[in-house]
Amino acid sequence: MPAHTSAPPHQFHRAIPPAATVPRHIAIVMDGNGRWAQRRHLPRVAGHARGLASVRRAAELCLTHGVSCLTLFAFSSENWRRPPDEVDFLMKLFHGALDREVDEMVRHDIRLRVIGNRARFSPRMQAAIAEAEARTAHGSALNLSIAADYGGRWDILQAVNRLRHADPAPDRDWHEEDLLPQLCLGDLPEPDLFIRTGGEQRISNFLLWQLAYAEFHFTDCLWPEFDAHAFASALTAFRQRERRFGRTSAQLTAAR
Repeated sequence: MPAHTSAPPHQFHRAIPPAATVPRHIAIVMDGNGRWAQRRHLPRVAGHARGLASVRRAAELCLTHGVSCLTLFAFSSENWRRPPDEVDFLMKLFHGALDREVDEMVRHDIRLRVIGNRARFSPRMQAAIAEAEARTAHGSALNLSIAADYGGRWDILQAVNRLRHADPAPDRDWHEEDLLPQLCLGDLPEPDLFIRTGGEQRISNFLLWQLAYAEFHFTDCLWPEFDAHAFASALTAFRQRERRFGRTSAQLTAAR
């Protein structure tokens, strides 16, 4: 008996996005909070508190420049390995930000979602996340996604498990079109631009599937210092890239 298929085998990835000078979706690894604090002889947690201002600024800059989606890597599944007092501070900072910032997000028409494995968060934290998401659910100016207890490998595995439970047929052939809706952010355009602050040049298990065709921009700027100038530099770098998606430069020229 032939294997069941749900999509023609020649289909792949997503449709090629339209050429644009501004990315639709920006994903950021917010690195350098601890080093920013240590250089000022402050405790590492002071850098995390200062980094929250850069989160607000990044959202405002996206609204100003017409970026429709912003995804921020706030806490990875590996970050539980950090010192317990730092983890505890980060949880309190996250919970406090949810309480304080939701009214502003509603006022600016921002939709918030938190992606990741919430099982290890406290019931109180899980309730705060659910309330913030519900209150901002109708926001349409910016999709702001916070990755917390998130890992790209976890994201792919949980998507596969959802598919397996939905259709356990052993002869099923899966395609990208089947997996995509099960992934975190599967309903959004994939990131066009990936930014990592702090000087490191790796993606650290962030959006492994979704970053397949993103343009990468690495900067030595520490996250608490990521300002309008640093944001503009990233956009300038993005505009200078030739996004071919498997095509040749000649094909791009002919299509213009």
